[in-house]
Amino acid sequence: MRERIVRAVAGSFMLISILLTYFVSINWLWMGVFVGANLLQSSFTKWCPLNYILDAFGVEKG
Repeated sequence: MRERIVRAVAGSFMLISILLTYFVSINWLWMGVFVGANLLQSSFTKWCPLNYILDAFGVEKG
């Protein structure tokens, strides 16, 4: 369940970043860069800040 939430949040942030870049300002691309960089580092380190947020909300790890 947790992995699905992480993927859904990351995908939503990427889509929001694209929409904001198109409709508001090119500077919103940095949001997408941040999300992509976070996904890349978490694939190597297995550490993701969203896991701490999900722990605080009591989402099960399994």
